Amino acid sequence: MKRIGIATLVLCAFLCFAWGQTAGSGKIIRFNVPGAQGTVGQSIATDGSVAGAYTDSNGVLHGFLRSVAGKYTKFDPPDSVGTYTSAVNSKLAVTGSYKDTNGAFHGFVRSPKGKITPFDAPGAGKGNYQGTLAYAINSEGEVVGYYTGASQEYHAFFRTAGGKVTGFEAPGAGKGSTQGTIAVAVNDGGAISGNYVDSNNSYHGFVRAANGTFTSFEVPQSSETYVSSINAKGTVAGTYDGSTGTDGFLRLADGKMTLFGPATGGVYVGTINDAGAVVGSVVDNNNYSEHGYVRSPGGKITYFNVPGAGNALGQGTYAYANNASGQITGAYVDSNGVGHGFVRQ
Repeated sequence: MKRIGIATLVLCAFLCFAWGQTAGSGKIIRFNVPGAQGTVGQSIATDGSVAGAYTDSNGVLHGFLRSVAGKYTKFDPPDSVGTYTSAVNSKLAVTGSYKDTNGAFHGFVRSPKGKITPFDAPGAGKGNYQGTLAYAINSEGEVVGYYTGASQEYHAFFRTAGGKVTGFEAPGAGKGSTQGTIAVAVNDGGAISGNYVDSNNSYHGFVRAANGTFTSFEVPQSSETYVSSINAKGTVAGTYDGSTGTDGFLRLADGKMTLFGPATGGVYVGTINDAGAVVGSVVDNNNYSEHGYVRSPGGKITYFNVPGAGNALGQGTYAYANNASGQITGAYVDSNGVGHGFVRQ
């Protein structure tokens, strides 16, 4: 079964450098948005700025951008009753989604100067838990994600920096409820990666080249393949369901695959930077808490825990994203079940 990180649960409730340059120092900075009841660092820019989401005292989600100096900017699109920030690019443009009073989702882009532009994919449903969900933004300001139609089917979209939104489908994608195409990442060359769900409700990976050509793939001997990220070289990172649980994979642009994971426990894969370093988290089979990890381009896996993280089910360290310098952001959940943000330098 696919493991779902807390960032995904929040949404449902609503980057060539040598390894020495991408490992980071290991120093951990913990943070909380002022006044927040819970904080998640979801994406980290080239300069170390963090974009994410926080919950207020009423349990409502809002977006934030944290500068390298620790200054917080809180934001919400107009008419939002819940904002989830999914990604920030090298220029500090942010994308994500928000929910309206009817329960429908809409995408948004927040410019580096703070202007928020809402958008909807053509054909997106307007009912409860329907609409447009933006997942990723590249340095050119191009956004990808997916939208749900009236029958809860999935359709991928690509939004240009100028604001034109185009839907697309992966070959083999099913057309029924919770079937279809989901774009989750885009690199600076315009290559898009994601998943499609076939008519048998099975997940497969895809890469859509900038010219629109599709390549479908799946991890050999896997029942399910889930894509998380793509870097500038076209290497795709994600997870797959094997016979003993969930493990990670890397797929090079030429199709060659490398599989990785701990001896026990399941793996969550966040992002892969342009050097090929991967971050994510693994579950501890002893107490079901989470531990962060970074996998070097050479394959060495280093585990880490944020001080203050709990060690019970649903607690621990969740690493979601890294940048070209090897800085990592994510969230840690303490023994009281409260989420806090962190940056590992």
